[in-house]
Amino acid sequence: MFKNKSSTGKNNLCGGKIYRLRTNRNKKMSQRMLADALQLRGVDVDKNAIQRIESGQRFVTDIEIRALAHIFGISCDELLASDSEDT
Repeated sequence: MFKNKSSTGKNNLCGGKIYRLRTNRNKKMSQRMLADALQLRGVDVDKNAIQRIESGQRFVTDIEIRALAHIFGISCDELLASDSEDT
């Protein structure tokens, strides 16, 4: 039976990258700040959803991926690209 998980067993490909983008900024962005930024773009998520996305416990929709890429100023492809730290 097919399961929708990455090769690492996580439910998304971009959680680790989202964590690094959020924390490696000049001014660190909290999970709550990221959730607020997403809500301003019409994506209804809370701080707990961000935590689950970053840890790979939650799937990420295409709408969320597009909004996250916009917030971080990168393309959706860059957000989904594999990193050596994610594999």
